[in-house]
Amino acid sequence: MSGNVELREFLRSRRARLRPDDLGLPETRAGRRVPGLRREELAALAGVSVDYYVRLEQGRDLRPSDEVLDALARALRLDDAERAHLFDLAKPPVTRRRTPRRPQRIAVATYQLMETLDLAASPALLLGRRMDVLAINRTARALLGDLQALPARERNYARFVILDENARSLHAHWSTIASETVAALRLYAGRHPDDPDLSALVGELSVRSEDFRRWWADHQVLTRTSGTKHYRHPVVGEFALTYQALTLPDDAEQTLFVYTAPTGTPAHTALRLLAQWAAGSSATVDGQERIMGVRGEGGHGGGEPLAAADRG
Repeated sequence: MSGNVELREFLRSRRARLRPDDLGLPETRAGRRVPGLRREELAALAGVSVDYYVRLEQGRDLRPSDEVLDALARALRLDDAERAHLFDLAKPPVTRRRTPRRPQRIAVATYQLMETLDLAASPALLLGRRMDVLAINRTARALLGDLQALPARERNYARFVILDENARSLHAHWSTIASETVAALRLYAGRHPDDPDLSALVGELSVRSEDFRRWWADHQVLTRTSGTKHYRHPVVGEFALTYQALTLPDDAEQTLFVYTAPTGTPAHTALRLLAQWAAGSSATVDGQERIMGVRGEGGHGGGEPLAAADRG
């Protein structure tokens, strides 16, 4: 992924979505061949020369200053995630954060937390780089399916949401969830443009999903912190859960997604039933319940299942 090409396409997509009248500019539709602002209009709003902005958007070898990027972010009305993405794309390749190749290790305390969340009937899903599924507790397996039973290279949440037919039927608002997942993956891509496993994942999804190709071309980016998801579960029916995304202190590239419902609500009752159903059908290893996790990286998901008895 060439950073200059990605920067060019991102700037074009953000410029195209702005309406001149939204920014107090005169609406002159005559002669407008493309939607959104003209380059000269955006350059004026950002306080840079038209020639400089044209060269920047053409993907030439420029190194814009933080001040220029700040001005462009304000002129384009970027949100926090989009602003961060702009700065990532504009970084010279030599200073970009390279994706570490060390395996992502899961702390014992994280496993213990996920087991505790099982006792509260709260699904918990631990995602790593590229949204690889690192661990999933029993209640989350009952909700989403046993993602850790998939072949190693397929243990990826974005791949599950985009390609798995069960994900389409499970999520009542699948297109919203799927497009947001693509936007979150796009944000990661801006930070790690040289990740070969990411390139392989994007390539596979692009070949196999027209929806993915369309969403990826939109250049939307998103930071997932919290939200609501609506489910149609084959065992416990329809319900909505809120989720929070928690970045783990030992590894900023591990995010724990915890799903909850207010006590006494139908959704909470559905979660309790789901947890009971999961407990009745959970696998055991040496008499211990199994939280699924992985060691190492192989393909998109990497590693082998890690049972509760083997977490060192």
